[in-house]
Amino acid sequence: MDEALLASEPAIRLGVFLGLFAALALWEAVAPRRRRSHGRGLRWPNNLGIVVVDTVALRILFPTAAVGMALLAEQRGWGLMNALAAPAWIAVPVSVLLLDLAIYLQHVAFHAVPVLWRLHRMHHADLDIDVTTGLRFHPIEIVLSMGIKLAVVAALGAPALAVLVFEMLLNATSMFNHANLRLPPTMDRALRWILVTPDMHRVHHSVVVAETNSNYGFSLPWWDRLFGTYRDQPTAGHDGMTIGIERFRTARDLWLDRMLLQPFRGDEDTRPADAQEVRR
Repeated sequence: MDEALLASEPAIRLGVFLGLFAALALWEAVAPRRRRSHGRGLRWPNNLGIVVVDTVALRILFPTAAVGMALLAEQRGWGLMNALAAPAWIAVPVSVLLLDLAIYLQHVAFHAVPVLWRLHRMHHADLDIDVTTGLRFHPIEIVLSMGIKLAVVAALGAPALAVLVFEMLLNATSMFNHANLRLPPTMDRALRWILVTPDMHRVHHSVVVAETNSNYGFSLPWWDRLFGTYRDQPTAGHDGMTIGIERFRTARDLWLDRMLLQPFRGDEDTRPADAQEVRR
């Protein structure tokens, strides 16, 4: 059973990814939330090119990824859930919940630590926000994130099923909450109590520093509310807000080569945004 899950994990994740990506891209085309400042012909090939680079890097460095670590932890008896011999009906949902908390804390750290912000700012430098932005992460950030995830999975002793569910949930919600979707206001208000919505996460991609440093959640909105990082709406409104960061605002910065080299570019933007704000 475990070997079958490990063998089928890439196909399951790919199928879910392709189906959801197509559905969200179609939804964006039918009911967009904001007008694009740059065409998809420029952004999409480069953003999807990053996905290919990230996927290759992960498969080379972590062939069995997080599900493999969960199976190893189970065999060796590592982690909290294995030590407690927690039944699956407890271990699976609790592990998914704690993994989501770990991703929230990791996201906060990538904004707060200067060298990590250098990596993460590539994600924020997209000049529009849509389904492909949810996939646009520097490969070094992706590798570091996987290393952190493996450590958390081992420490938790998370069941392989929980890890697979979480991985698919994280990928799905990242695409959903970055998507350029128009939801009815009543639906958005109701949904954001249980799920990070596009309007909630879009605030995080504002050029305004205080807004960038808010709404860190990917899947569950509770952590932002609990830790005081929740912001309801952007000051300029969703139609008037500016997406991105101040330093990288040219069309050339959207090219794949510039995206890959961005963390190594010598410029003044070497501190996380909140540190710059305090300094001013």
